[in-house]
Amino acid sequence: MTTLTGRILVADDEESIRWVLATALGGEGHTVEQVYDGEAALQRLTRDHFDLALIDIKMPGLDGLSVLTKAREAGLMTPIVIITAQNTMSNAIEAMKRGAYDYITKPFDVEEVRLLVQRALEMRRHEADLNRLEEQTRRRFELGVEIIGKTPAMQDIFKTIGRVAHTDATVLIQGESGTGKELIARAIHAHSPHWSGPFIALNCSAVPRDLLESELFGHERGAFTGAVEQRAGVFEVANGGTLFLDEIGDMPLELQAKLLRVLQERELTRIGGREVIKVDCRIIAATNQDLERAVKHGRFREDLYFRLKVVPITVPPLRQRRGDIPELINYFIEKINREMGTSVTGVSPEARTVLNTHAWPGNVRELENTLVRAAVLAPGPTLMPRDLALATRDATTTVYDDMSLEEIVRLKLKEYFRQTRDVEPTDLHQLIMERIERPLIELTLERTNGNQLKAAAILGINRNTLHKKITQLKINPKPRAQET
Repeated sequence: MTTLTGRILVADDEESIRWVLATALGGEGHTVEQVYDGEAALQRLTRDHFDLALIDIKMPGLDGLSVLTKAREAGLMTPIVIITAQNTMSNAIEAMKRGAYDYITKPFDVEEVRLLVQRALEMRRHEADLNRLEEQTRRRFELGVEIIGKTPAMQDIFKTIGRVAHTDATVLIQGESGTGKELIARAIHAHSPHWSGPFIALNCSAVPRDLLESELFGHERGAFTGAVEQRAGVFEVANGGTLFLDEIGDMPLELQAKLLRVLQERELTRIGGREVIKVDCRIIAATNQDLERAVKHGRFREDLYFRLKVVPITVPPLRQRRGDIPELINYFIEKINREMGTSVTGVSPEARTVLNTHAWPGNVRELENTLVRAAVLAPGPTLMPRDLALATRDATTTVYDDMSLEEIVRLKLKEYFRQTRDVEPTDLHQLIMERIERPLIELTLERTNGNQLKAAAILGINRNTLHKKITQLKINPKPRAQET
């Protein structure tokens, strides 16, 4: 076994004890520093880094237990071993209550001290590894890194994740396929007290109905045909961590009742078994269905719905958060280059317009897959519209499908400013108003078959004003169907 070495502080008012410990531990390769009272020990612990401290319980001024207490109150996590000449239960209990790693009694066996130091240093190393792993895990699922979103809807989701992560509340994530529901579930897990436990995901729609109960709750050997050995279900496997039940809306009604009982009682029994097994995991469910409607139609249990919907999170489709598309494009291009060895340097303005206006029925997943395909197959470093291979349909039903009027106007204005970036426009307000008013009045007249009185009423203006605008904008007052 590899011998670990570290920097050790020895605090004792007896010079002989300090010499014995410094000689024994120094001979093992440790760096040992000595102080003779509690005040000096606390000062050194606060100022310098030590991997371990051996502190006598009785010293002039500040005693060992007081040094321990003040060190913990200051947030110092250095392992501290208390040295005592009185092997009493009260000393041992008090030292451990105050946060000591261990305690030793005088006279002590030097070999036992060496072993104790090794155990403490191993624990210190494991804690450092665990802290490093926690930092890596949380950095991976840092909001705004793996999950991109600056739109108000996504910012609200980030706030909800922050509020709910440190609790054990059940979360129900709703949203269309491809919106990133599992990423949100993983972010909640990564920022929770269960982060070091397993994250187990089960897609309820991907498991055959007759096997789903076994996947959830496990089975005993011989419980049914094919059960040749005992098998734990996902609830057991997820103990100490998070269980993510994806597509919960596809779960059969008969299983919903059993799931509800497990959520309520926090215990289960395997199929064919009698042993009651405690459940200790956080539950996050997700669905692309409208569960409230499913409840009304009798396809989903109302009591289970409310049991799952303790904290609801609704993830908007990509078409409702188009403001995030530019940042998503940049993020995915960088990720694809890093993971697939491609060398895409940018996306042409025309290609960005296509990406910004596409309907994205497959949401963020479709956007990523589109960029992966384009990056791999594109002949040059800049992605062009032809590289995206997106289905081209009628622009009035595809490009601006599901976009609000304000989003369409904003998009067209951006395009206008880009095209005129070398020219300083004048009378822009009047120009834009005319371009919006003309089709508005034309379509209203078309709807009323040229009846200007009805058209004025629909527009909320008087007939004279309408007639004036028709003249100014050179609008044909006859609807197109009447033109010969």
